Amino acid sequence: MRRLLLFLMLAILLICGSWGFFGHQKINNLAVYTLPSGLISFYKINQKYITEHAADPDKRRYADTAEAPRHYLDVENYEKNIDSIPFIWKDAVNKYGLKKLNKSGILPWHIQRTYYNLVKAFKDLDSLKILKYSSDLGHYIGDAHVPLHTTENHNGQLTNQVGIHGFWESRIPELFHSNYNFWVGKAEYIENPLQKSWQIIKNSHSLVDSTLVLEMKLSKSFDSDKKFSFSERNNGLVMKQYSLEYSKAYQDALNGMVERQMRASIIAIGSYWYSAWIDAGQPKLTNFKKIDLNLEEIKENNKIEEKYKNGVLLGREI
Repeated sequence: MRRLLLFLMLAILLICGSWGFFGHQKINNLAVYTLPSGLISFYKINQKYITEHAADPDKRRYADTAEAPRHYLDVENYEKNIDSIPFIWKDAVNKYGLKKLNKSGILPWHIQRTYYNLVKAFKDLDSLKILKYSSDLGHYIGDAHVPLHTTENHNGQLTNQVGIHGFWESRIPELFHSNYNFWVGKAEYIENPLQKSWQIIKNSHSLVDSTLVLEMKLSKSFDSDKKFSFSERNNGLVMKQYSLEYSKAYQDALNGMVERQMRASIIAIGSYWYSAWIDAGQPKLTNFKKIDLNLEEIKENNKIEEKYKNGVLLGREI
């Protein structure tokens, strides 16, 4: 039974991991190198934290039903044209109501919310919250660059392509990232964080059709026994996965799409961190206030980690 539960948990993570743990950690880690002097020293000192906690928002989905809609925006569930969705949160609430928003996703608005939390953390010189909100913001911005986080057909379930979500955002980058060029230049100031989040999502949504159609065409040209392979993990489980041959063919068909989206994620994350620091008045990141987690926060963090480890998943699987 324990092996079965572990298998199901791993399967969920492979399907729903949003860049996967590897992708989010890689992107957050590399975003540090886009930062300018005055900021990069603090992030480099804490690079391990920024990297290791890049997937925390995914872990919180195991304990908090409010977390899931923060990772996606199902454009078609709102409007046929993304430009018809209200830009500002209060206008969206007035038009759709909170129930529809929480069902169809709130990603661009939550990026804005997390950004403002980071600005406040910089102003307060609260090093713990700077790291927490930096890691979280990196995660949500990374999600916004994944085309399948912008559509109702988020795992190909509407087109008989179940599994494509993890294939695009986990299997492909894990196999081919060593061939990607991750030099993206220096972070730049973002004048309007909310507008920028919408631009990112709009671009990602424009890639949905290609993401799905290219895999659909490829699938028709491959025998099923060549499309998948099996590998044994350290725990003895035998996992079904897309074969190296099929993955390479999809990577080639995408013509660099995954690499481009990872690169765009890296520079966007660095730019959001940099902009939050600027908006906070460019504080010197020294002499931090000693602000310890209170007992309730410690209990809540432990609860989330325990539920995550035991595979207790609440909310929508994305």
